[in-house]
Amino acid sequence: MTTKRRRLTGEVIKAKLEKTVTVRVDRSYRHPLYGKVIRTSKKYLTHDEKGCQLGDLVQIVESRPISKKKRWVVESILRRPSEAEITASVEELEDETVVETET
Repeated sequence: MTTKRRRLTGEVIKAKLEKTVTVRVDRSYRHPLYGKVIRTSKKYLTHDEKGCQLGDLVQIVESRPISKKKRWVVESILRRPSEAEITASVEELEDETVVETET
């Protein structure tokens, strides 16, 4: 039986809370008049019983309201990043924070 709930795929960008992860869902579409490709992203607070980690690619599904801002649940983990990808992303984040503190 398939449900009518919406499903989105995104990347875990924050996993510091208990049973809650922040998932960024990227979307791209063509502008209706000018035809330029527009890329947007949106962040969702998501309930996590699967034990997601930073950088995981997950599928989230719409659910009943769990708290004030949580309306989505992690349905499945599609891909976990390798150790090399994790260290590269951590170094990239550290470089960004250094640049922000210098300015």
